[in-house]
Amino acid sequence: MKAHTHETQLTITPEKALNFLKEGNQRFVNNLKANRDLLEQVNATREGQWPFAVILSCIDSRTSAELIFDQGLGDIFSIRIAGNFVNQDILGSMEFGCNVAGSKLVVVLGHTKCGALKGGLDAAQIEGMGMDNLNHLVNHFDSTIKEIIEEGEERSSKNSSLLERLNQQNIKKAIEDIRKESSTLKKLEEEGKIKIVGANYDVETGVVTWL
Repeated sequence: MKAHTHETQLTITPEKALNFLKEGNQRFVNNLKANRDLLEQVNATREGQWPFAVILSCIDSRTSAELIFDQGLGDIFSIRIAGNFVNQDILGSMEFGCNVAGSKLVVVLGHTKCGALKGGLDAAQIEGMGMDNLNHLVNHFDSTIKEIIEEGEERSSKNSSLLERLNQQNIKKAIEDIRKESSTLKKLEEEGKIKIVGANYDVETGVVTWL
């Protein structure tokens, strides 16, 4: 399988880009990795890159987008931050990927048993550890937690039901934030030039489900 060129990128639709990722995850789950000459892809991409998708995922060591979607060098822009949430710098990266470099798909990829979201649920304990920047990060999820937690429900990372509901809602919120805070990406989506979608990776099975 060869690296994408500018010519092949132009033939890819948002729907086709999504199918590339779905097919790649099926290969990953079935341990059927596509045949790639990675050194040839290094050579083919030395003058430029034409990825077909931008994927925002968590830094979790189990969720490398290139691996779980079985993609090669030059295929995707991979943006990673603990808890896969959106900020201005990430939006700028997405705008570059789609409006400048020509990617056709934006994916917000969450995952089960997310440590960052666990930190959000256990924020009071995190604060006691004296890590200022980590405190700042996990507090990003506080408003979403307050939206979904039920009266009398335990706010704890040990509450697996709450954790997974938070995971799902966090993905949806990131997508909402992309559309709300980036007029560029919203316009591209409205014109049918890109798709913005959510997905969830199961760390126990390797399966990606699409929201």
